[in-house]
Amino acid sequence: MTTLRPFTCDDLFKFNNVNFDPLTETYGLSFYTQYLAKWPEYFQLAESPSEHIMGYIMGKVEGHLDNWHGHVTALTVSPDYRRLGLAALLMNFLEDISEKKRAYFVDLFVRKSNKVAINMYTNLGYIIYRTILEYYSGDQDEDAYDMRKALSRDVNKKSVIPYTQPITMRELRQQMRHDV
Repeated sequence: MTTLRPFTCDDLFKFNNVNFDPLTETYGLSFYTQYLAKWPEYFQLAESPSEHIMGYIMGKVEGHLDNWHGHVTALTVSPDYRRLGLAALLMNFLEDISEKKRAYFVDLFVRKSNKVAINMYTNLGYIIYRTILEYYSGDQDEDAYDMRKALSRDVNKKSVIPYTQPITMRELRQQMRHDV
């Protein structure tokens, strides 16, 4: 049986089996500890009966007024535990926390090339809200989809009316500064 429990600092030294996936964004220790300190309720871990880390979700709540929303910073499941519904379980957990925080929607960014994840999020009720040009940097820059799912507070579903034009990282940063 899978157990969902809060992520702890000790888990930072045990989750490499999950983070070595090439599609998983990895961060420095200070980034993870910042999330643990600021949004501990948004940082959950799926654990097997033998206490192996199966996956985790890391997120936060942010924004202002009708842009108040939950954000999925990272969601990953170990290759050994995929196709068991763990990602959906973790996403539902984050959505429930966001509902309790009275958020209007949940959003996330995903690589345009990650068709498996895009399909999963679509099946969970997310829509492609907009494209962010060259969001991911590396050997080859890659665009991202900003995917969103309206929550119960967004009665008129204004948060999921898609943009028709892609935006740049500069435009995204300007919008984020405006929304804080």
